[in-house]
Amino acid sequence: MKILLLNPNISNSVTQLIQHEAQRAALPDTEITAETVDMGVAYIETPAESVVAAYASFVHLAQCHTAYDGIVIAAYGDPGVAQAKELFPIPVVGLTESALASAFLLGGRFGIVGISKRIGYWYQQTLEALGMSHRFIGYQGLGRAFSDVGAVQDEARVALLQMCLQQVDAGADTIILAGAPLAGLARQIESQVPVPLVDGVGSAVRMLETLVRSNYQPRRAGPLAPPPAKPNQHISPALAALFAGQPNANAGGARS
Repeated sequence: MKILLLNPNISNSVTQLIQHEAQRAALPDTEITAETVDMGVAYIETPAESVVAAYASFVHLAQCHTAYDGIVIAAYGDPGVAQAKELFPIPVVGLTESALASAFLLGGRFGIVGISKRIGYWYQQTLEALGMSHRFIGYQGLGRAFSDVGAVQDEARVALLQMCLQQVDAGADTIILAGAPLAGLARQIESQVPVPLVDGVGSAVRMLETLVRSNYQPRRAGPLAPPPAKPNQHISPALAALFAGQPNANAGGARS
């Protein structure tokens, strides 16, 4: 099984983090490739930035998706994930929906700890869209900027741990560590937190492996079927081919 882990932020240090955690989470026969988009922002913090990230992801994936069995768009908030499920003929999952699925199965209520206070607004919108707000107790994020977002969990580990403990005090039965820059932190602090910590990258890889192994067929009808062919202009040739409904653009992945 070949999985593409796409970082829709331009931070290569974050890509290295998520690749390492994905490989730890994956089954032995799963091959992980991690790549970074070549346009956008260092880390996505707002809905507007997520639109740019979604487009950058589509441009990137249109060129290479046929080489893979499944795709993880590796940013919390899932920029473009719902729309990618419509456009691409292989399974696509995001960090948010995967982490929420894990929290749901673990039971009870969940809290979220992330890297930015402002990003909590966008996360709340995402939770509402996914129908999980009723089990959500709240969000806490760091209140500062970072020169290298890939180093945030090392620089702010004490503060992140304290926020996790505050979430426990507030009644969280599970805590999601939100955002690709926090990939792997759960393993490092789990012994100090008395409730399960959910890592979005590990959750996404495991969920995607299940979808690929289930071998569901691509949709051919309904509102999530590929969009109808129509004229387009000024988009990349690979992406234009997908929107034009060309069969070679919609070829299946490299199943194993």
